[in-house]
Amino acid sequence: GMKKYVMAFLKRGPNRSQDSTTAAQLQKGHLDNINRLAESGKLVLAGPFMDNGDVRGIYIFNVATIEEASALTATDPAIQAGRLTMELHPWYGSASLPLILPLHKKLEKQNVAD
Repeated sequence: GMKKYVMAFLKRGPNRSQDSTTAAQLQKGHLDNINRLAESGKLVLAGPFMDNGDVRGIYIFNVATIEEASALTATDPAIQAGRLTMELHPWYGSASLPLILPLHKKLEKQNVAD
């Protein structure tokens, strides 16, 4: 089946003038926030684009409304600092997406050398 989600495009924000230490702290906070949202089941997919463009990555939130997703994005230190911005869109996709994280954890524990 299918269900409603909210897709987010993470974009380069207006405030990218932080020194390298601050930028690294914001990135760590950003990644910690991704993990927290994933563990809560609210974020089912996240990842960066690899072309170093203005669109930095995507999220797929396991919520039905833009308002819910907006509240979740407000918890990200990189968003709070203006280093990133989010463009949110309602999206309709496979109802199986919430199964990705448990599967990822199972595969992650397997030894690649085996």
